[in-house]
Amino acid sequence: MSTSSTSDFTHSHDQLKQLAEDVLRFAREKGASDAVVEISEGSGLSVSVRKGNIETIEQNKDKGIGVTVYLGDAGHVRRGNASTSDFSPQSLRDTVDAAYNIARFTAEDDCAGLPEEDTLEMQPRDLQLFYPWNIGTEEAVELAKRCEAAAFAVDKRITNSEGASVYAQQSHFISANTRGFMGGYPYSRHTFSVAPIAGKGANMQRDDWYSSSRDPAKLARPEDIGRYAAERALARLNARKLDTRKCPVLFEAPLAAGLVGAFVQAVSGGALYRKSSFLLDSIGQRVFAPHIQMLEDPHVLGAVGSSPFDEEGVKTVRREVVADGVVQGYFLSTYSARKLGMKTTGNSGGSHNLYFTSSLTAPGDDFNAMLRKLDTGLLVTELMGQGVNYVTGDYSRGASGYWVENGVIQYPVEEITIAGNLKEMFQQIVAVGADTLVRGTRETGSILIANMTIAGS
Repeated sequence: MSTSSTSDFTHSHDQLKQLAEDVLRFAREKGASDAVVEISEGSGLSVSVRKGNIETIEQNKDKGIGVTVYLGDAGHVRRGNASTSDFSPQSLRDTVDAAYNIARFTAEDDCAGLPEEDTLEMQPRDLQLFYPWNIGTEEAVELAKRCEAAAFAVDKRITNSEGASVYAQQSHFISANTRGFMGGYPYSRHTFSVAPIAGKGANMQRDDWYSSSRDPAKLARPEDIGRYAAERALARLNARKLDTRKCPVLFEAPLAAGLVGAFVQAVSGGALYRKSSFLLDSIGQRVFAPHIQMLEDPHVLGAVGSSPFDEEGVKTVRREVVADGVVQGYFLSTYSARKLGMKTTGNSGGSHNLYFTSSLTAPGDDFNAMLRKLDTGLLVTELMGQGVNYVTGDYSRGASGYWVENGVIQYPVEEITIAGNLKEMFQQIVAVGADTLVRGTRETGSILIANMTIAGS
């Protein structure tokens, strides 16, 4: 897999910086109290094949400038935002004018405005987030075909496919404001994915798998992805229904990352200041079982969730979010922090690399060990619907997976609903597996919950 350099971009890093300086100067000349600009440029390739034939080929080349203008003093700030994809000087002036005019007519907001200067990252470190993949269309199509062909080769019962895809994207940006912050860097993200279908007629099942990384050299082999996705689809054939019961539930690692995401949503600034969270005033409270830890580390070299600063230019910090089950901090932007009378945590734009672990996890607690810990209960491998009420914590999702007895999978199950309350579910986490997987910005193993309600036939 070959790589290329930042010369693939139309504009150099220095040219983006100059454009940012121009925009901020125009904003000051217009009379803005403060201003923020973000300039980005990117290019990518996406191909998909289905049953060996090319379905789509998409190439993108994007660029854009977003300008936010602030008018007024602290506590009496009005803001306006405008954007353009035209980098000409006249367009930049017009965009600043548009943002300024919008700000003139918006209501004052006592929490709006730029971050305090002492929170800004003035010397951003290089976290090695750029691994461009100079892949051509023909090579991308060939990789997608190999991925899908590997799925079909597993078993004759793989009868169809929703397709396989290869995606490569590289971008760079500059973010700057009138308080002296200017930072930006190039970054990349690449993915293989496939979704095979097993069976025929009424007895059909699908599953999927993917591999994603900033560095194309770290992607799983396309044949391995296809083979594993096919095995997952085949394992779901001849699924049964369950009758209604209460039992332990093991969330497979990809779904366990969703449980971590539910916690992040509940302790994020927007939900907290709007009082639309079941975890209001939870700092210092034991929300999880006492063996649970959650670390946020934005500075892992090359990781998907790494960043030296957040979307406002605020320094990101390595921190414990949960220690021994107790909440240590929220996920706050400057605005939401002001709304709550707190300080920003450098999370404008969301969480960074999160590591969800248990002090009880042993190195040998792989997936099979987690099945043995489950003993008799439900292994969940797919969830459907959006049944999470973040105000109350009530949790109800359509699900499919496998019934397990004595630590051994017995048969696949489908058309069931799992239900509980996130407050109780978090407290009832019995174990976290060593079968860790990264999904987005979250890394966790499978999660075992002591008791949930299964609604079936």
